[in-house]
Amino acid sequence: MAVSNLDDTGKHAEMLAHAINGLGGLDIAFLALGVLGDQAEAERNFAVANQILHTNYNAPVSLLTWLANYAAQRHAGTLAVLSSVAGERGRKSNYVYGSSKAGLTAFVDGLRNRIDREGVRVMTIKPGPVKTAMTENMKGSAKFADVEVVAATLVKAIDKGSDVVYVPGIWRVIMCVIRMIPERVFKKLNL
Repeated sequence: MAVSNLDDTGKHAEMLAHAINGLGGLDIAFLALGVLGDQAEAERNFAVANQILHTNYNAPVSLLTWLANYAAQRHAGTLAVLSSVAGERGRKSNYVYGSSKAGLTAFVDGLRNRIDREGVRVMTIKPGPVKTAMTENMKGSAKFADVEVVAATLVKAIDKGSDVVYVPGIWRVIMCVIRMIPERVFKKLNL
């Protein structure tokens, strides 16, 4: 097993080529990287905000660019990308994280539009809060989705060939309602 620093975009091509050669090919790539970061610190210090943006947007875009080109050349493969419902509407409590996920979602949408006709499936995964190491200290984390249930849902969605999947599924409805709240009302909410 190899360990790589995925923030080091300069090493992505070598790392991925090595992994694919070692595996004898690639059928499915599941891309799940990101940090929640410290919103309050990111508001005060651009270096902190920039690191969150780099880890959550630039690094995945680098990996996906390489993986998409590899899969498109072979006219096969699935790229499953973990984004977040946080990217659907900016909220004061996590807008740096949310904006990075919004950008990633838009990138994946465009990538899907570009390479779907090449025989490559590109899937956007938008989970709500999930019980993980990243969320364990968050308020209300005891009510977050179980990671095993989320994983099983993702496997089914990959097998089904979904383009976009909300996990748990109720988040599709929740985010639809949140997107419909007028801005004059939304900015007064304490989210």
